[in-house]
Amino acid sequence: MKFHCSVTGWGDEALQFLQEPDLNFIILFNENAPEELADISILHTVGNLTQVPAPDDTLIIGDKIFTITAVGEEAKETLRTLGHCTIVFKGGNEPERPGCIMVEGDEALLAADIKVGTTIEIH
Repeated sequence: MKFHCSVTGWGDEALQFLQEPDLNFIILFNENAPEELADISILHTVGNLTQVPAPDDTLIIGDKIFTITAVGEEAKETLRTLGHCTIVFKGGNEPERPGCIMVEGDEALLAADIKVGTTIEIH
């Protein structure tokens, strides 16, 4: 396992990006995120990143499984130091922004899938 954490909460605006088809992303941050970022983030326990995520790795959020298709250079560092990245559910071989991890899967992640205690893993 390359990364593991559990959801501890989320900001008032954190799930709105997931519900808009043109956006379709979530922002992750350690639970000690600054207030202005916590409002738009899914907060989680501090995870231990043992290896950098890479294309073809598996991302699991709760019981939903996704394949990582691209990883931005900035995401590699910020996930390790801040538990921060943007997970974009559109797939694609190039990250939309340096802090993005692009993923694709058979089932969409829904706002209802995000609960306190939901695990987030990268294998």
